[in-house]
Order: sequence, then structure tokens, then C-alpha cells
Amino acid sequence: MTELTSKERITRILRHEPVDRVGVHESFWGDTYKRWVEEGKIEPDTNLADHFNFDIRTVGPLKNMQADPDFVDVIVEETAETKLVRNGNGALLRWWKAKSGTPEHVDFMVKDRAAWDEKIRPLLVDDSLYSKRMDLDIYSQKKADAEERDLFLVAQMMSVFELMHPVCGHEYMLMGMALDPDWVKDMCSVYSELTINLLEILFEKEGTPDAIWFWEDLGFKDKPFMSPGMYKDIVWPAHKRLFDFVHSKGLPVIVHSCGFIEPLIADMVDAGMDCLQAMETKAGVDLVRLKQTYGDRLSFCGGMDARTLVANDRDAIRAELQRKLPVAMEGSGYILHSDHSIPNQVDYETYKYFLETGLEMGTYS
Repeated sequence: MTELTSKERITRILRHEPVDRVGVHESFWGDTYKRWVEEGKIEPDTNLADHFNFDIRTVGPLKNMQADPDFVDVIVEETAETKLVRNGNGALLRWWKAKSGTPEHVDFMVKDRAAWDEKIRPLLVDDSLYSKRMDLDIYSQKKADAEERDLFLVAQMMSVFELMHPVCGHEYMLMGMALDPDWVKDMCSVYSELTINLLEILFEKEGTPDAIWFWEDLGFKDKPFMSPGMYKDIVWPAHKRLFDFVHSKGLPVIVHSCGFIEPLIADMVDAGMDCLQAMETKAGVDLVRLKQTYGDRLSFCGGMDARTLVANDRDAIRAELQRKLPVAMEGSGYILHSDHSIPNQVDYETYKYFLETGLEMGTYS
């Protein structure tokens, strides 16, 4: 087969059609980028997607999905290492000042339906705030650049689970799913409707991307956050609505989910998920098992254990690729990516080895 453009390649992979090689994409910690710049491996302002010739480019057109898009973060407390911040969702979060990481969830204004109905819901259904939630300019720029270079552009955004827990925290949200499921169903409905309304405006004004990529972390180690039954009853209808909307525009749905979500995957496929990313090995997810089970209905992006890269162990990296890549690429449907992202313990030369070896093994004869 002659060499395909990146756009052609990813489009065909998501359709399980023959391609010249696997696709390539990756995510990097900000601290990884900073380290590689400090070590002189890359120049400041280097675009890593261009540097490594990835097939996919990303853009986040929904810039502010907090309840109050006009709210300016308030620093409530500050130390040499951290800052405690109140944000536009009314959440109180403690962030590291000098390094990347997930914030500590200190407190939430919303702990039940009453606070949701009073403080958050009215802001999310207010269409006068829609323009403040979108960045049409950056989307237009990224779209034009991708089209000019035949790259595959995905518009990335949070889905309903990822939008709910910043408002009320995982604990109150999960307790709500058990004790007041109608409240959580309402949150799912409001956020799915808001997302669809914003995308309708975006597509009308600036056109469609090549795919929609939803962030949706539904699991932790060895377990999803909820039972399959609870997922199907509470969250699934919103996913089905969102994914049906995306498909109505002729676009595929890519879903990122950390953690162990295998018990939910069959229903997620039924909802319309076309590609799953990132398949976190340390959480118990196995790319080979998923390919063998769902490979006729689902494409995959990721699943390569980042711990082999963190160890900077080339033999382990090659062994990981040898075990997983031939199965993952069988019949097309695979994009090479780590099982999460590249942390700052990974040497630049190690990542290059992973990518080059993966492309060598991942080229179809």
C-alpha cells in the first residue's frame, strides 16, 4: 500500500479498513516537556506532535465548562508549595504550585440536589453564557492548520461524568447515584444538552473536526466507579445522546477513560463509542484481551504500559510491543500510544526508541 496521509490513516483505522501502518499519537506531562527543554533535547516552544510526526492533532474548543464562566479563581490560602483555590464551580481545591498533578479535593459547595438546583443548574442552562464557554478562534486556527497538512483533528472535551465530579466531588456524586439517582440523572441530562448545544453552534460557525474525543474517567484500580447496572441506568442515556449526536454529524467518537472499566465497555460500545483510549495496564486493563473481545466493533488507542518507559528499559519496551502490537494491529483499528501519558521520569531517547520501534513493528507488509 502506498503511504497514506495522517488524515486518511486515522480515518481508515477508526473504520477498521486496511492501512499502511498503525497510527501514532501521545500525551505528555508538562513536567516532561520542561525536563526535555532543560536538557536541551528539544527547543523551547517545540510542538511535540510536530516534532514526533504524530497523525492526530487536538483542540479544546469548549474552554470553560465551569458553572460560572465569569468567575475568577480566588486563592483562599497559599504556602510555598501549594495554593488553595475556590473556582467557578464553588469547589475548593489545593494545587501544587511548581509541578503538575491532580489537586486535592478539599470541599465542595454542592453536596446534594438542593445546592445543584440553586447554585449550578441555572448557570448551565443560561444560553446567554454560551459564547463565554467556547473558543472559536483557536478551533478555527487548529482546523485550518490540520486541513492544510492533511492531519486528523479531534476536538477534545469532557463528557458528563467528568463534568459532574468537579462540581460535587466523586464522593457526593457516587453517594448521589445510590441515594438520589434522579439528581445525578438530571446532572447528566443538563451537561449532555449543554455540550450538544455548544457543539451545534461550533459546527455551524466553523465546521466539523474529524472526530470528537470525550474525556471520561470511569474507573480506578481493578474496578469502575459504579456497577454496570448503575452505569446503564444513570450515565448511559447521556452517553447515548451525546454519541448519537456526534454520529449524526458523520463523526466517530473516541472516549478516554483511565482506570479499570472493562465491565462497562459493552454498554459503552452500544452507546456508540468507536475508539477507546487509554487502557491503563496498572489498573488491570489488558489491550490484548480487549482486542480479542471487541476488536470487530471497537478501535483502540493506547494500552502500552508506560511503566516500561518510566524504567527506561528498552528490553521491557520491546517485549511490551512484541506482546501487544501484533494482536492490536490485526485487521487494522489501532493507534500507538502509551496506556496513559508520558511522565517526566522518561528519557527523551527512551520515548524515541518506543516510537521508532513501534512504527517498525507496526508497519503492514
